Amino acid sequence: MNFGPILFATFHSPGKIMLRTPRLSDKHIQIFNQDGFLILRQAFNIEEMESLVSWSDEMLARPEVSGKHWVYHEQSITDDTLVNRIENIAPFHLGFRELTKVLALPVGQLLNEKAVLFKEKINFKIPGGGGFKAHQDSQAGWEIYADFFINVLVSIDAATPENGCLELSAGYHKQRLLRLWEPLTESDMQDIKFIPIHTEPGDIVFFDSYTPHQSAPNLSNHMRRIYYATYNRRSAGEHMAKYYADKHKNFPPDIDREPNKNYVYQV
Repeated sequence: MNFGPILFATFHSPGKIMLRTPRLSDKHIQIFNQDGFLILRQAFNIEEMESLVSWSDEMLARPEVSGKHWVYHEQSITDDTLVNRIENIAPFHLGFRELTKVLALPVGQLLNEKAVLFKEKINFKIPGGGGFKAHQDSQAGWEIYADFFINVLVSIDAATPENGCLELSAGYHKQRLLRLWEPLTESDMQDIKFIPIHTEPGDIVFFDSYTPHQSAPNLSNHMRRIYYATYNRRSAGEHMAKYYADKHKNFPPDIDREPNKNYVYQV
């Protein structure tokens, strides 16, 4: 399906980081509003993706230090302990900080006003890493900060059904919030059809905070990394610092956890 050419502007930043900024067409915006998500193929080129791969490798290799980026682990389906995501990256990494600025521009087109960063992370779905049950992101209590958010993901590696690609449903965002603080039920999902979103490195996907989505475990032999950034309208305020302060109280990074305390990831 062809929505017309992707237009680009070049983003110049300190430290010789240069990333192209995708510009959305009216057709792109129409599709997003209709389906609740939009896929842009080859939004970043090979050279840009080489930088993102290098930055991701760097973050994975950095030591876990309290007060810096947040690292979370999981028990894989083979019972190994794996890194499953790193959050709060942009304050501590120039490259990812500039990437959030680049992605904010097309998100602002979808919001019809300037976008401000709410949260961001890399999901490292290492072989054996688990998936996520069907949910809407706003189920996690986001509405206490703002009424609407847009997620934008950058596919760092190829994402396929075998390695647990994102699965999205079209049109169900219009029903708004279905359930709070728990995954969607079988009853909620009776009429929901999930579409596997196969992406290649450099593809980006926008989806709103009411779009139901899920993913399967990584049953392949290859890592599947995806960078996510989430934005809200500037008129709704800047909430990133408050969001991470609140989250730290209830679900801190592994290095900051109290011994013998059980931390539960609800949605």
